[in-house]
This record gives sequence, structure tokens and C-alpha cells, in this order.
Amino acid sequence: MILGLGHDVVDVAAFAAQLAEPGTRMRSLFSVRELRQSAMRGEVRHDGETVHLAVRWAGKEAVLKAWCEALARAGAPAPYTLDDFPWGGIEILDDSRGVPRVILRADVGHALVASLAGACAQDGGMTGEAPSWHISLSHDGPVASAVAILESRTGRPAEER
Repeated sequence: MILGLGHDVVDVAAFAAQLAEPGTRMRSLFSVRELRQSAMRGEVRHDGETVHLAVRWAGKEAVLKAWCEALARAGAPAPYTLDDFPWGGIEILDDSRGVPRVILRADVGHALVASLAGACAQDGGMTGEAPSWHISLSHDGPVASAVAILESRTGRPAEER
């Protein structure tokens, strides 16, 4: 059962300008692993790390939007505000085959499950089990884009309800 869908688009040049601003905290919104993987991909592909960070940023925003959609559909309160959202606790990393994955830090994963427990129970879904994430990343020229889907691992399909 799909709980939420999120999509985000990032202007790579504007993102690069944000990264370059003196005193910016943009880099702190990425995990060490995301920074390392983006730098390595930029070296291998000869396109720099910025585009790879921009697409990961789009991924984080898409994850937030999917989570918010799931909460809104159920009328559940959000566990975070934009001021305290744990951006570094949501990692967008490629696995060993280059497939992007959403990896949540333990506290963020617990907050996700807790925030959605009531929402999913209404639909015959989750009982404390973490939902699964699906994510697709793309970048072409000046644009980076990501789509994220949040899916319950349990529950009946919509046509059976």
C-alpha cells in the first residue's frame, strides 16, 4: 500500500551557489557517507560533486514530501518542524550496484514508524514495522530530480478494503 509520494527538482547552479556561500551550513545537512560518495562519483564521472549532492538533496526533499503526504492523509501530526528536521539523518546512498536507497538513522526511523502508526492502523496496515522506501534520482544538465515513494510493508491492497 502506498502511503506517500514525493517529488523534488533542484536547480544545480543555484544549489552550487548555496554550497559556495560563506558560512553556509548546507554541507552539514549531508552525512559523511553522502559527502564521500558524491565526491567519489564526481571524480569518476568527471562532473564534480555538486551535481551528485544536488540530486541527493532532491532525494531528501522527496522523502520529506512523501512522509508529509502520508501524515496529511491520516490527519497525523508531524514529528518535526522545518527548523528541526533531521536532514543528516536521512541518507540517499547508492548501493554496491549503483541503485539509490533511502537509509534512515535509527532515531529518524523510529520517529517515522511512531508518526505513521495511527495512520496505517486506519488502513489495516503497520503495527510498528518500518515502511519501505523506493527512490529514483536523475540529473541532466542544470536540473536534478528525485521521486520517493513510501510504502507500507503490511496491510491490504486498496481494492480489498
